[in-house]
Amino acid sequence: MVAPERSMAGATAYEQQLLQLNQDRLRLKQVQSEQGKAELKRTLIPAYQPYIEGVLAAGNGAQDDVLTTLMVWSIDAGDYVGALTIGRYVLQHNLKMPDRFARTTGCLLAEEVANAALKQQKAGEPFDRFVLTLAADITAEHDMPDEARAKLHLALGKAYLAELDEAAPNAEGLEEARGNLARAIDLHSNCGGKKDLERVERLLKKHAESKPTVPGTGEPPAN
Repeated sequence: MVAPERSMAGATAYEQQLLQLNQDRLRLKQVQSEQGKAELKRTLIPAYQPYIEGVLAAGNGAQDDVLTTLMVWSIDAGDYVGALTIGRYVLQHNLKMPDRFARTTGCLLAEEVANAALKQQKAGEPFDRFVLTLAADITAEHDMPDEARAKLHLALGKAYLAELDEAAPNAEGLEEARGNLARAIDLHSNCGGKKDLERVERLLKKHAESKPTVPGTGEPPAN
């Protein structure tokens, strides 16, 4: 993929937003708490929303350091849908991340969303499966370390598992959980998904045993 030939530098709206971004960065530097920084970003981002929407709607694909920075801020602020909406555009047009970011855009999006999901899941809190599916979809074709992609599949597997009713498990949900957990383990054997996969396998066996069969055949009845 080729980096954008054009840049938003010199565009009046862009320069204004870049100036505002630099001022807001100074405000963030005065906050030591990471949670405090995240909360401040949540209050700052809405002011940039008209600009974000305008750039995405125009779709000219020019290099835009304001947009890439706001994508990361949205992740930090917990607005994962907003971050991935920007991320889809950034990946589509191969925009460069600012030099201070070592990871590629695809890796950053996949890993940060996965980390947030796994943290909530570990605390016993559900995480929106749509966000994880969106992150997986837009980063599917982008190179990243296996461990990073494994985290995303692990979080997806756990999300499917959390939605299941063990008394009447859904076969499709079980298969999705198994597929993602198995993929996570294949990518990174120590990802932490083996117990979850064992649980899914038990539920699949239980589900299969609960299906009615034609006497003497072991086959499910014809529809």
